[in-house]
Amino acid sequence: MFKKSVAAAALSVVLGLAACSGGDKAAAPASGSASATAAPAAVEKIGVAIYKYDDNFMSLMRKALEGEAASHKTAELLMNDSQNNQSVQNDQVDVMIAKGVKALAINLVDPAAAPTVINKAKAAGIPVVFFNKDPGEAALAAYDKAYYVGADPKQSGEIQGELIAKKWKDNAAWDLNKDGVVDYVLLKGEPGHPDAEARTKFVIEKLTADGVKSKQLQLDTGMWDAAKAKDIMQAWLSGPTGKNIEVVIANNDAMAMGAIEAMKAQGAVLPTFGVDALPEALQLIKSDQLAGTVLNDGVNQAKAVYALSVDLAAGKDPSHNSVVKLDGKNVRIPYVGVDKGNLDQFLK
Repeated sequence: MFKKSVAAAALSVVLGLAACSGGDKAAAPASGSASATAAPAAVEKIGVAIYKYDDNFMSLMRKALEGEAASHKTAELLMNDSQNNQSVQNDQVDVMIAKGVKALAINLVDPAAAPTVINKAKAAGIPVVFFNKDPGEAALAAYDKAYYVGADPKQSGEIQGELIAKKWKDNAAWDLNKDGVVDYVLLKGEPGHPDAEARTKFVIEKLTADGVKSKQLQLDTGMWDAAKAKDIMQAWLSGPTGKNIEVVIANNDAMAMGAIEAMKAQGAVLPTFGVDALPEALQLIKSDQLAGTVLNDGVNQAKAVYALSVDLAAGKDPSHNSVVKLDGKNVRIPYVGVDKGNLDQFLK
């Protein structure tokens, strides 16, 4: 049975980060502000928009991008917080183009808005690199200078399912009613987001493929947010199916950690699985509060976004860049399952 030893301080930090965004928003004007790690004036400008700064994973990616700029000094990044508002992001793109950026790196608020951003980039004759939120092949095909950097969302769901299946088979005590069926609740990310849809679908398909029967008790969207997930989990635990929950599945680590916080408040201990391998989540695996996660390699994604954007801004062919590793118009960084068995190689 799972041990009860929550890293409360880490959870509080994550909950605060996911729930509160005012400070970041005030510091990130829509007009695009130059990164504190800006390169010399002679270097080409790259306009960057993050869908919202107070998303845990995107905060990691933003810092990694700024780190790349500080390390390589080959580009000046104009960083923007789109504040989870596509209209704000569209305006930011216009302003960045007016400022003379030579490439755009865009983490879309709404993937359906990709054609709008592409049309703006195309009219200006500059390349655009989308990242984290997949605009889809049809959108990329509409412009020869449009690319995507991310990961295969199907793979993340399958790896999470594989982790759950393995641990379920190894821990007979998890089967509270001894019926051989995983009675689970699932915290879903943003509806329509390719990652949320794929992870929700393929985690269960993989369980089935691995010979593990499952039953969904509850499903709700926590919008990737720890505080929202905590509220949802509290309601589930207090509800009619609360005592029947055997496994908690979350589309990302922030929601998994929110669920753990809710369990702590109600004295419940349940095996919980996330995705992202955030530093806080790795510490919870170490302390036996999180059963497993899936590394969404934001650092290497950021390296690829930066390298691809710099090459395109300079008019270079990125296909020869070893950091980029293009497959058509996509760069896909592999996911990796993480649990107590291989945790040490991911801890820093």
